[in-house]
Amino acid sequence: MLTTLWRQTATGLRVLIAFTILCGIIYPLVVYGIGRIPGLSANAEGSIIYSADGTPVGSSLIGIDPVPADPAADPYFHTRPAASAEDVLGPGDTTTSGGSNKGGFDQDLLDTINQRRDLIAQREGVNPALVPPDAVTASSSGLDPHISPEYAELQAARVAQVTGLSQDEVRDLIAKASTGRILGFLGEPTVNVTELNLAVQEAAR
Repeated sequence: MLTTLWRQTATGLRVLIAFTILCGIIYPLVVYGIGRIPGLSANAEGSIIYSADGTPVGSSLIGIDPVPADPAADPYFHTRPAASAEDVLGPGDTTTSGGSNKGGFDQDLLDTINQRRDLIAQREGVNPALVPPDAVTASSSGLDPHISPEYAELQAARVAQVTGLSQDEVRDLIAKASTGRILGFLGEPTVNVTELNLAVQEAAR
């Protein structure tokens, strides 16, 4: 009886030690090593974006909607709105994330979309009918860094005017921050707002 118990205990201890070494030491070291492979290390560290002087300024995976010091002279491109934000245009706060869970026929959601459309049209000086859908609808996480090329183009004239860059220069920066469809047919073309705003800041200096 005691011999059987001891054998079972010894077997359990050996399995515990083996899996502790395998899962607690070897596996983390292998994953860490893979994350250091050139070409993968940036993604493993959170896709951090750095300014020209090497200062980390954000992540290409997280959209930060900037809040201008002077709303009348707004030099930034803006992301999609955040459903969890109090401000319908979405402040520069990444501490909350989530969708509204409201259906397409929800009157409160429709009112919010119309309010966003009017505010954006006023900010950009255009007819509300020209505001693209992604400018007024939040993503499921509320932290989407991407907007459509149409929304970027809508903001180009304002950004050019405030920063002093030409519209051609701004459009060139938009093109550099853009990505096409995955494999040429999946998804839609997008513009990374975080990367674009950093490029605009550097170009306007």
